[in-house]
Amino acid sequence: MSGVEQQIMDALSTANVHFRRYTEDAAQFIDLNVDRAVDVVRETLAKVEWIPEPMRPTPPAKAPEVIVAMSKFETVQDWVARNKILTGVVVLTFGTVAYKGYMASRSCKKTRRAKRAKNGGRTEVVVIAGSPTLPLTKSLSLDMERRGFIVFVVCNAAEDESLVSALARPDIRPLSIDTTDPPSAGSAIERFAQYLQSPQTPGPKLKPNQLTLKSVILIPSLHYQTSPIATIPPSSFANLFYTHLLQPILTIQAFLPLLTSRLNPIGEKWIPPKVLVFTPSIISSINPPFHAPEATVCSALSAFTEVLTAELRPLEIPVTHMQLGTFDFSSFVPARGPQALLTAGNPEDTLVWPEDARHIYGRNFVAQTSSAISGGRIRGLRGSSLRRLHNTVFDVIDGSIISDTVRVGLGASVYGFVGRWAPRGLVSWMMGIRKVDELSTWKTSSYEGSERAESENGEESHEFVAVPSEANVWNSEVGGPSTWTPQKSESS
Repeated sequence: MSGVEQQIMDALSTANVHFRRYTEDAAQFIDLNVDRAVDVVRETLAKVEWIPEPMRPTPPAKAPEVIVAMSKFETVQDWVARNKILTGVVVLTFGTVAYKGYMASRSCKKTRRAKRAKNGGRTEVVVIAGSPTLPLTKSLSLDMERRGFIVFVVCNAAEDESLVSALARPDIRPLSIDTTDPPSAGSAIERFAQYLQSPQTPGPKLKPNQLTLKSVILIPSLHYQTSPIATIPPSSFANLFYTHLLQPILTIQAFLPLLTSRLNPIGEKWIPPKVLVFTPSIISSINPPFHAPEATVCSALSAFTEVLTAELRPLEIPVTHMQLGTFDFSSFVPARGPQALLTAGNPEDTLVWPEDARHIYGRNFVAQTSSAISGGRIRGLRGSSLRRLHNTVFDVIDGSIISDTVRVGLGASVYGFVGRWAPRGLVSWMMGIRKVDELSTWKTSSYEGSERAESENGEESHEFVAVPSEANVWNSEVGGPSTWTPQKSESS
């Protein structure tokens, strides 16, 4: 057989195999679809109501479904696929908690000590511009001294110097600066600068060390009275703005020439000192009723700090705004002492108000005072530990924290979030503020008529006025006259 014939025979045998396979596939496809069509027709006819029931075909039997048990991993995977949003929230929450816990544990293990010279002497200086009567000033001074700093506390009077000396710590020293007398304040700053530039001997037969100014910490008064605006005399507002707002600003202004000057010797690396400004943040975040003094002063100090930050940023002098929450000062303040840290008013304060003032504001004032979230504290919860504040301050000084604004203390972050996002009406409602249904009628004798009544009848009138008498209204802790008279400098 020739080669051509062999090729023809191979092609015919291959064609036979292919033809048989194609015909079998076509037959299987036709049979499968015919069976499906038959099943569909039988199932359709079985559901038709006009066909008599004896003549209806029986529906085809369905194959039993096989149920396979899912593993735990497949169950979890199916739940995650069906609840993607909830899964994302849970993962984000647990991730945040884990990160915060890790950072907190890492912060607790960190060693926080000021740098010392080779001979063991102290070389870093911290200035705390705050009243020595404040528990925060005392606690921060003692902590900074314990960590190895030389601490200077700004004093405006001889009584303040006595309080600083009473701490009995050789490295906590008073720094007398009279901010009301600019020439005297300038001379005090100049003497302090000469002290920093002069090498100091830590002990006998030891080499003198060069001092470095690390930080200036401004601590304004953290305590304010609560009262309706209508019951606060103008003189009390003037005294408040001077003691709580103007004095801190003048203190920073006095230190600005020192902060913007290079004090270390030429050739050494200059590390700019850091400025820390403390303000209570809870009330100023939500601005509730009857807290006009604190809300006004703290908002003004916050704006002043922002401007100061913008002015010192080109000089590479960092300014940090420390927004404080609530802290536990039980170790520094007696539980029932006269200087107990009460940031909320008392319901008894309404007893000294005129009758119409009690009618208009009394119910809401008492309700807010008695609420669980009034006055910058959460009832039933103690404030944060002072150690947390001390660690944060040290981290800001050594550069571990570089943020312009730092919130620390119980409620600082929560109230900041509420004040930014929660509706004001909802916050007031949660603090017990309700609508006053009935107002007092206008009395034309509130001003002139009251004087006539007093002069004619010889009795004092108790009519409500927008600004009543100054006695027992503000309840200021500071004695002496309520108005401030600027002192004349010696040169004038």
